Amino acid sequence: KMAITSGSLSTPDGLRALEEQQARLALLLCEEDEHSSSIETLTRVGGVDISFSNDEACACLVVLELPSLKILFSECRMVTLELPYIPGLLAFREAPPLVRLLQDFKQHHPDFYPEVILVDGNGILHPRGFGLACHIGLSTGVPTIGVSKMLMTIDGISKPNPSALQQRGSFVALQGQSGRVWGAAVRATDDAPAPVFVSIGHKISLPTAVDLCVRCCRYRVPEPIRLADQISREYLRQRQTLAIPAVL
Repeated sequence: KMAITSGSLSTPDGLRALEEQQARLALLLCEEDEHSSSIETLTRVGGVDISFSNDEACACLVVLELPSLKILFSECRMVTLELPYIPGLLAFREAPPLVRLLQDFKQHHPDFYPEVILVDGNGILHPRGFGLACHIGLSTGVPTIGVSKMLMTIDGISKPNPSALQQRGSFVALQGQSGRVWGAAVRATDDAPAPVFVSIGHKISLPTAVDLCVRCCRYRVPEPIRLADQISREYLRQRQTLAIPAVL
């Protein structure tokens, strides 16, 4: 497990230091499956996301049963994000509250702790090969997968031809000009032609990451992430509704 430090974002030297930290930490990632047995044996998958409304932020963890995708547990928490959003450095803003949520959940509900976590964000599909899913994986020691609706265009990667993604489970490797495979464009369902972009976070291989994401999909976005987003947005909505004084 690694403690991720935020450093300073106020100076060019501070930004450079964080980028260098990402590059160093990327060398510690494992791009092979931690669970040597079949994916069929996994019973719990988690999803994490942070939703925003005005100046408030809500972090959410959802744990689903496999293969039924039944919700076993969900938890929302209002969080303070201490850093601004800077492209390529999102994890220094969002990883700390998500990691704390996961650590607290493991302490209080160890029997429901997920065996794999899907993250709304990129894994190694990142300019320095170390996106939000990598930060969370390395900080918690749990296998993680990055899932994004938008393609981060690095190393000459371009969106695949839609004709290559004709049915549920179809995928195209995202290979850059360097020859490195950064992730995969994946068609999650027959009804959703637009792909999601899946990448390794930590302790998982790309084929397993793609397979698990497809298994977790009822719609375009895998259920652990879709539900974490939905539940956290509803939590914020109810919170704001309660804060509005009734008109007499």
